[in-house]
Amino acid sequence: MSYSPGPHDLTTLTRAALAAAREDPHGRHGDLLLRDGHLRQSMIALTTDSTLADHNAPPAATLQVLQGELMVTAGPGEDVHLKTGQLVQLTKERHGVKALRDSVFLLTTVTGVQEERQG
Repeated sequence: MSYSPGPHDLTTLTRAALAAAREDPHGRHGDLLLRDGHLRQSMIALTTDSTLADHNAPPAATLQVLQGELMVTAGPGEDVHLKTGQLVQLTKERHGVKALRDSVFLLTTVTGVQEERQG
């Protein structure tokens, strides 16, 4: 899919992303949906048991499950089990994602900015 500012039909895109992931040898597919300055929204599809290996987190991110069931893995005892319709703020720690069944999620990130210091 080529980038477009939208509007986007998430139902249609969810079906297309999952179909593409099912054809991919690694069981994954991703598309950048929106880009505005430091804001990015991507749709990612994973087939059952496919993973996104541990990776560093951006300064701010959320993950919303559009379809399926995921496990977001973080530090010991910090795994988060998510189902369709659930939204979670991702920690700033390294994390990974595993599909417990065929899944599609919307990843919203803010990159290239420094975190605010509280104090």
